[in-house]
Amino acid sequence: MVTRGTKIDNRFRNEEFSHPLFAIEGERGQARRAAIKKAFAEIKSSEDRLRTILDAIPAQVWSQRPDGTINYVNRRWREYTGLSYGAGGNGESVPPVSATDVGQAIVHPDDLPSATAKFLDEILPTGKPGEFELRLRRHDGEYRWFIVRVEPVRDERGNVVQWYGTNTDIEDLKRAEAKLRQDEQELRRITDAIPQTITVLSPEGTVVYANRAVVEYTGLTMDELTAGALRTRTFHPDDRARLEDQRWEGLMREVPFEYEVRARRQDGNYRWFLLRYNPLRDEHGHIVRWYATGTDIDDRKQAEERMRHENLALREDLDRCSMFEEIVGSSPALKRVLAQVAKVAKTDATVLILGETGTGKELVARAIHKRSRRSTRSFIGVNCAAIPTSLIASELFGHEKGAFTGALQRRLGRFESADGGTIFLDEIGDLPAEAQIALLRVLQERELERVGSSHPLVVDVRVLAATNHDLEAAVANGAFRQDLYYRLNVFPIRIPALRERADDIPMLVRYLVKRYATKARNRIRHIGKNTMELFQAYDWPGNIRELQNVIERAVILCDGETFAIDESWLKRKPRQLSKRAAREVTTLAEGQKELIEAALAAAHGRISGPSGAAAKLGIPRQTLEWKIKTLQIDRLSFRVR
Repeated sequence: MVTRGTKIDNRFRNEEFSHPLFAIEGERGQARRAAIKKAFAEIKSSEDRLRTILDAIPAQVWSQRPDGTINYVNRRWREYTGLSYGAGGNGESVPPVSATDVGQAIVHPDDLPSATAKFLDEILPTGKPGEFELRLRRHDGEYRWFIVRVEPVRDERGNVVQWYGTNTDIEDLKRAEAKLRQDEQELRRITDAIPQTITVLSPEGTVVYANRAVVEYTGLTMDELTAGALRTRTFHPDDRARLEDQRWEGLMREVPFEYEVRARRQDGNYRWFLLRYNPLRDEHGHIVRWYATGTDIDDRKQAEERMRHENLALREDLDRCSMFEEIVGSSPALKRVLAQVAKVAKTDATVLILGETGTGKELVARAIHKRSRRSTRSFIGVNCAAIPTSLIASELFGHEKGAFTGALQRRLGRFESADGGTIFLDEIGDLPAEAQIALLRVLQERELERVGSSHPLVVDVRVLAATNHDLEAAVANGAFRQDLYYRLNVFPIRIPALRERADDIPMLVRYLVKRYATKARNRIRHIGKNTMELFQAYDWPGNIRELQNVIERAVILCDGETFAIDESWLKRKPRQLSKRAAREVTTLAEGQKELIEAALAAAHGRISGPSGAAAKLGIPRQTLEWKIKTLQIDRLSFRVR
C-alpha cells in the first residue's frame, strides 16, 4: 500500500486525466470522475495516516522492492542515520535509492559481506521471512548492533512485490552478552587454576563445561565431555548403576548433594573422588546451572582400607591365644637376643628370625617394630603356611576385580596394607616358588603388581621373616631360592629354645600362672616346689607355646591356692617323642612330615583343641589337615587305643 501510493500526487495532481476511464462525456462522466477522485483522495489520506503510524514506531522501518531499491524509510530510520532518504517536502517521497548504496553508507564494513550474503543468497531466493544481525552507523559516527527482520508482501498471484524490514536496536543485549562472555572467560581462567575437578551442568544434568583439571585427569576432549563421556567412559562400571539413581534423585530434589565415585585416570588407573553438587539459581529461584566439584579422596580410602586390614589383623591376633604381652626372662641367651633386637630395630634392615616352633618369633618381630621409627604405622603379620598356594600371591600383593574366579572386587594385599610400616612373614620357608619370585622383586625394587594388573605400585615396607626350617638346607635341595635367602638373611636372629634358657622357666611359670589365674578368677598364691622342678626338668619340645598351654590347663583344673600339675603331662621327653625323627632328613617335605608326625604323637592323634597338634604347631586346623593330606600322613596311627 505504501509503494503503490508513492507517486499518487504526480499522477493525480490536476483534473485532466488521460486514462480512458475519464473520457466519458456529460453528466454521467462528471460523476464518475468525481467518485474516482474522491477514492484516490481517501487512499492518499490512508497513506498519510500509515506514514504517521510508521514514523511513530520505535523501531526503524523500511521497504525494498524486488529490484533491490529502497523506496521507503520511516522517521526513526532517518533520525538514526542522519540520511534524508524517503523524506521529500510536504510528505512527498524522493526517488528510490539502491540498497547497495545505503548498505555501504550505514552498515559496518565487517558486517556488510555476511549481511548481504544472508539476504541475497538465503532470504531473497526463498521468498520467506528471515533475520540477521549487523552493526549500523549512527549519524554521529558510532556503530550499534541491530537485528534486522524482513517480511515479503505478495500480490494476488503470489509474487513478491515488496519487502518490509524492521531494524531493532540490540546494542545493550550485545554488550550484556559480551560482558557475560568476558565474565565466563574470567571464571574459566579461575576454575582452570583450581586443582579440584569442576564441571558445570545444565539443569537436566548434562555437562556444559569442565575445567582443565577434568580434561587433564580424564584425557577427554571438551566435546567428548559435553557429549556425556564423563560418566560412561570415566566412572567405574561398578559405580555407574549404583550412582545413576542417586544422582538423578539429587537433581530432582534441587538441593545440594554428594557421593563418592571411582574415576578413571587417563593412564587407566581409578582413584576415589568425592563429588559435591551445588545448584545456581536465577532471581526467580529456578535452577540455571549445577556446579559439581570433585575432591580426590583416594589416599583417605586407601587409609580406610588399610585400617580395615589392620583391624582384621588385630582381631585375628585377639582371636588367637597370644603367647604373652612381654618377653619374660633374664638368661644370657635371651639377653643376647634382646641386644640384637635393640640394635637392628633402629634400622630398616630386613631381619630373618630363626627358631623352633613356639619359641616366640612373632613376639621378637613385634618388639623390633615397636622400637623402630615405624612403630606408629601398621604391623601386618602373615602366616605363609596357613594360606593355600593358589591364594598366596593375592593375599600378599592384592588383586584386581576379575583377576580370577571369585575376584568380585579389587582388594589390597598385605604389603599395601603395611605400606609405611612392617610386614612379618611367618613360616617363610613354606612360601611357594612363584610367590618367592614376586617377594624377591619387592625386596629388590620396592614395588609390586596386583594379580591381574600390569601397573607397578611402589611400597615402603620393612620385611621381617621367620621360619623354623633350615633354609640353607632348603636352598641346597632347591626348595628355596638362593637369591631370596640372601635378601632375607641380612640380619639373622636365632631365638633359643626353652630348654636352652632353663633359668627363665621359673620366671615364665610365675608370670603365666598369674595371668591365667586372673583370667580364670582363681586365687592361686603358691607354686609347689615339686611342680617347678617338673617344669625345669622337662625338655619342652613345643617350647613356650607348650608351656603356656600346660599352665592354662592346670590353672583351670586347680581347686586350691597352690598351683600344681599332673605329673603324667610331662613324663614323655622330647627325645622319646622324636625317635620317629631320628633318621636324617633330606628334603623340606620330609622335615615338615616328621615335625607334624611328632606333634600328632604328642597330641595322641588329636588335631584341634588346646592340646591338639594344630595348637602345638601354632597353625590353623584347616592348614594342618591340608598338610596331613598333602604329605599322606596317617593321623589315625597316632591315636591311643
